[in-house]
Amino acid sequence: MAELSVTHRYPFPAERVFDAWLDPKMARRFLFTTPEGEVVRCDIDARVGGRFTIVDRRPPGDEHMAEGGDIEHVGEYLEIDRPRRLVFTFGVPQFDPTMTRVTVQISADGDGCLLTLTHEDVPPEWVEQDREGWTKILAGLERGL
Repeated sequence: MAELSVTHRYPFPAERVFDAWLDPKMARRFLFTTPEGEVVRCDIDARVGGRFTIVDRRPPGDEHMAEGGDIEHVGEYLEIDRPRRLVFTFGVPQFDPTMTRVTVQISADGDGCLLTLTHEDVPPEWVEQDREGWTKILAGLERGL
């Protein structure tokens, strides 16, 4: 298994960036969706031991699902330390039964904040695709804020 990290700087306070991860209205704007996709379900139980389910509906011709359809992203919150650290399990069961671990670290950086996301236990064949996906998600978070 492999590990990957991506970093993004935001011109927003750490609290605002952190809260977006746990607010269903905000999360549906950037988490696990593509520009062509549409989040059709976003359930977040924002507490340690709570779970999330986010379903993104992809159109036919999508690079990950040529025929289109729904992609379910699931996980459980392991740590919630606002506004510094969020840790959760993560999986996309229809593509791989493996549950991985994601850590989001946020620190103040001048008039904004710096977010570093580390994804552990990634199957080697998914590393580059996941790195690209997380990079797009972090950019989408900035647009959503």
